[in-house]
Amino acid sequence: MKMNLRYVPPILISLILIAAHVSFGILKSYEAIALAIGASVATELVMGRLYWGQWPNIASGYTSGISVAILVRSPMLWPFALCSVMSIMSKYVLRVKGRHIWNPSNFGLCALFFLAPFAVAPLNTQWGNNLWPMLIIWGIGLITIWRVKRAHITLTYIAAFLVLAFVRSYFTGDSFLAEAAPITGPMYQLFALFMITDPKTTVSSKTGEIVVTVIIAIVELFLRLGEVVYAPFYALFIVGPIAMLIDIYWTDRDTAPAEDTQETAPSDAAPEAAPVAGAAA
Repeated sequence: MKMNLRYVPPILISLILIAAHVSFGILKSYEAIALAIGASVATELVMGRLYWGQWPNIASGYTSGISVAILVRSPMLWPFALCSVMSIMSKYVLRVKGRHIWNPSNFGLCALFFLAPFAVAPLNTQWGNNLWPMLIIWGIGLITIWRVKRAHITLTYIAAFLVLAFVRSYFTGDSFLAEAAPITGPMYQLFALFMITDPKTTVSSKTGEIVVTVIIAIVELFLRLGEVVYAPFYALFIVGPIAMLIDIYWTDRDTAPAEDTQETAPSDAAPEAAPVAGAAA
């Protein structure tokens, strides 16, 4: 029996959560993860019903909620709920010509980091010597996104990140391994496997996806050199919507106005965060 691809991201992201927690105990509070997932799923159901007039599939809400639970670090509970609500609402409210232009999880995280830096921090953990969970997650994730034709985005990002690690090491004086180490962590797994491969918020051509991914990595380079803690998230937050707007208006420039403004309910709701078009995630 063939698995519905919309359920692949929730399964994969759950594996990342389990592996990261077993290795490092990243879940400081089970209440936090329950609140993040619950708030995300509830917001998805309410917004989907109000906006489309039908109940959406909750796979997307679950994926966003668990992404928030993994990536947000806070001693308080309210940031988890707020981030989940902002993430889901962004894809219903911030739309251009019927499409949302920010990856929901990425938008929620960046908004939270900007609005409440006193209360939150991002997950910042590498697998260290625990290679087996890293290899398992990357292996499963890459095979999955390869099957759904999104692997070129993740592989482009990994290659760009590693090449630019040499550049960062030149300017910072740190070793190449120190600059490349973050790519081994669960935060970057979520980012590379889910957020930047989101089929709903990536441009329409394969060449364009590769170019945009490289630009994201370059913007991240400058942010990291400026010691911005949230560099990958902010890079996607800045570059992603600009690329989407250019793509939307470029591909729709010959479309009739009536068709441009027509909105229909998503097939849903294929999870916004990736391996399925083939996160945030």
